[in-house]
Amino acid sequence: MTIMLEEILREYMHVRGMTLATAESCTGGLVSDRITNVSGSSEFFPGGVVAYAYEAKVKLLGVSWDTLNAHGAVSKETVLEMARGARKLLGTDIGVSVSGIAGPSGGTPDKPVGSTWLGLATNTGEWARHFIWEGDRVYNKHHSSEAALQFVIDYLEGKLA
Repeated sequence: MTIMLEEILREYMHVRGMTLATAESCTGGLVSDRITNVSGSSEFFPGGVVAYAYEAKVKLLGVSWDTLNAHGAVSKETVLEMARGARKLLGTDIGVSVSGIAGPSGGTPDKPVGSTWLGLATNTGEWARHFIWEGDRVYNKHHSSEAALQFVIDYLEGKLA
């Protein structure tokens, strides 16, 4: 039997007594869905925000129009602001965010389909990771959700410098 990342996350969050909020764009709530599939997740997960459009990122998460206009939604700068905004909005210890181009359309030479940025914000620092998935829309969303959960686990395991 394979232990899923969301189950590992629950154990770490329970032991550490920490809380987590999500800010999702291209995954459309998939990270939150996976977290809430695990019994006891309400202990550490008060909620998340699906902010797909620029306007939602600005209004709900406090992402700056300047950031969006200069770097786009799929950028290190934007996901860090999204993670920070989710953490602030829901008063959590950790905020994790994801923004990407799930496909099949929307890619550019600089940001091909599958290009995805993840952000993580805590009281001890902020980090970002970039991936380029090479699958269809469902594959890209799934792998983005896996990477987001793993990002939080890596933080909790002390693997982020």
